Amino acid sequence: MAAALVSCTQASSGGGPGADVPGTSAEPAADRARGAESAGDADRAGREAPTGEDTAVPSPEPALVRDAFATLQATLGETCTPGAGDCAYFLGRITQELTELDASMRADSKGPGHFAKPLADMKALFATLGEDRTEAHLEKHFSAIVGTRDGINTWMQDHPDDYR
Repeated sequence: MAAALVSCTQASSGGGPGADVPGTSAEPAADRARGAESAGDADRAGREAPTGEDTAVPSPEPALVRDAFATLQATLGETCTPGAGDCAYFLGRITQELTELDASMRADSKGPGHFAKPLADMKALFATLGEDRTEAHLEKHFSAIVGTRDGINTWMQDHPDDYR
């Protein structure tokens, strides 16, 4: 038995009888397994090798309108007190949720015309806010931010097919 083991080891390691036949052994099943493993390694290497194509990570698509609306709707029970120092997160979150909902509505297959009213409301709000997202600036426009959120919630409630 030991002699057979040495013979097989020599054959598979390149020494001994059959050394001119790469990877042969007394076990045909072992040869097939090694062949499949080599083919799998070559296939994996081919998939992982650079192909010269653009490998940049694609930017994520906007969330579905129903998903973006759900995260906005989650803010309905929340509020803050302007001037009390507790509005930065709250108003920043609503502004971000509105931005994401805007992108979702514009990308939706129904087209932006279907969402004309909420998109117009958000456009007006974003024009008012400009690029300034500081707490003081957002607090200054507290009513416009919360009013836009509430108005969109009301509009969406009349369009359940857009969020269910």
